[in-house]
Amino acid sequence: MPEITYAPYTPTLEPSQLESIRTLISSDLSEPYSIYVYRYFLYQWGDLCYMAMSEDKMIGVVVSKLETHRGGPLRGYIAMLAVKQEYRGRGIATNLVKMAIKAMIERDADEVALETEITNTAAMRLYEGLGFLRSKRLHRYYLNGNSAFRLVLPLKSQVPAHAHGRGYLEEGEDEEGCCGHDHEHGEGGHEHVH
Repeated sequence: MPEITYAPYTPTLEPSQLESIRTLISSDLSEPYSIYVYRYFLYQWGDLCYMAMSEDKMIGVVVSKLETHRGGPLRGYIAMLAVKQEYRGRGIATNLVKMAIKAMIERDADEVALETEITNTAAMRLYEGLGFLRSKRLHRYYLNGNSAFRLVLPLKSQVPAHAHGRGYLEEGEDEEGCCGHDHEHGEGGHEHVH
């Protein structure tokens, strides 16, 4: 079995890396993305993108961002995660997510969030195993009509209010219990772009 190595996205290698990232993600996710979506993430937060390689072929990727959320916490966001089918079950996705989270912690993130389809039990296991909490249920979130959970990983000592009580909010409720919608970009097994 060839060795699996991990590497950060390298902007100077964009011509080859961007196409490999697009190919891998488009084969794995349920919603198509334009090249502009990839560039949005990679140009601003390329240092939060990591790739898994086997014999110089990309077999896994995580694409993330980090920005202030609603004027409050500095929120990391896992936008896309994909691992080639034949390489799943080897901890590659877990390693990629851990690398992204570590980079976000180094940049002083308060929390990390993402969305994943309710039916994607493998993704739910992965993220909940890393400490993510169900924050909100988003009905018919994806283009295919499937619903999603927003998951949040608190990184600082304060625990968000949504980590208590019934465990997650229904769509239309925000973390403070008010009405509102907050659609962001998501990931493979969990992904969504507006």
